[in-house]
Amino acid sequence: MENAEVLIDCQSVWKVFGERNAEAIEAITAQGLSKRDILRDFGCVVGVSDASLQVHRGEIFCIMGLSGSGKSTLIRLLNRLIEPSLGTVLVKGQDISKMDAAALRRTRAEHIGMVFQSVALLPQRNVLENAAFGLEVQGIPRNERNRAAAAALAKVGLSDWTKHYPSELSGGMQQRVGLARALAADPEIILMDEPFSALDPLIRRQLQDEFRQLTKELGKSAVFITHDLDEAIRIGDRIAIMKDGALIQVGTAEDIVMNPADQYVADFVAGISRLHLIKAHSVMVPVVDWDGPVDDLPRCDPEADIDALIAQITETSADALAVQEDGRVVGVVSVRNLLLGVRGEAGTDPIGAEA
Repeated sequence: MENAEVLIDCQSVWKVFGERNAEAIEAITAQGLSKRDILRDFGCVVGVSDASLQVHRGEIFCIMGLSGSGKSTLIRLLNRLIEPSLGTVLVKGQDISKMDAAALRRTRAEHIGMVFQSVALLPQRNVLENAAFGLEVQGIPRNERNRAAAAALAKVGLSDWTKHYPSELSGGMQQRVGLARALAADPEIILMDEPFSALDPLIRRQLQDEFRQLTKELGKSAVFITHDLDEAIRIGDRIAIMKDGALIQVGTAEDIVMNPADQYVADFVAGISRLHLIKAHSVMVPVVDWDGPVDDLPRCDPEADIDALIAQITETSADALAVQEDGRVVGVVSVRNLLLGVRGEAGTDPIGAEA
């Protein structure tokens, strides 16, 4: 993923709200004032503070944080629904802040789809017409836009509902129509702002899985906003954690849980189960540091999670597992390593005989 094309490049972006925002930005640039200083001295609110991130082709990038952390403001900066106060946002290498209105409309129409928490379907239009609405706004002929909308509805499992109206749909089905509307224009990037947060837990989990599978199958990139860490872990390839408008840490779920950047992040992830999150490669001891024999140890894959490792080790009489990659043993996972992994700590026990 790291070597994939960068579709969104957000470089030191700020958003400051308030009548004296221009003065506040000058003070930020010249004096490095904090969010609290800006509120005190200028009466301005810092929505996003010096945010930098990259989203690669084929990646689902989750931005998460508590209410008021700045995540919804940040996602709206990525397609210039909100003008940045400072910094640069590049979409496919083009600075969207320098685009005129026509160029910005083309970029949004051709490259970026967006789904909000409130899907805002038009009640007087049927499902097909709602899915085709974005293309209608672009001036696409009726037959062409209906074909594209029908294809998008098929992808989200609503082919049999094209003639129904929003009032006849469940909340989950309405969100599927919203996603189909975003997919109808075949964008490379989909922006999702807490689209599932109002749904029942069971439907929510189902849509999370469907969204991830569909995004991967279609080769799309997505930025997904959520306040739910479980949802971010379930969906995201990488996660950014925000606090007070700033990005505190960016990494895979495993990186963040195993190596939190500060106490805030550590507290944030403290209640997360590690069983399906942390993999063998994170808790193993390198084979060169293992004092015991490895030839007779059962083999496991580096991507096997802790739950699978526990099941494997309890089904054998072995005290440890040999991690095998490309036909060679690269590390060993002991019972102690597994216990450390459950606690979110990397494996450090080199003592083979006492594992």
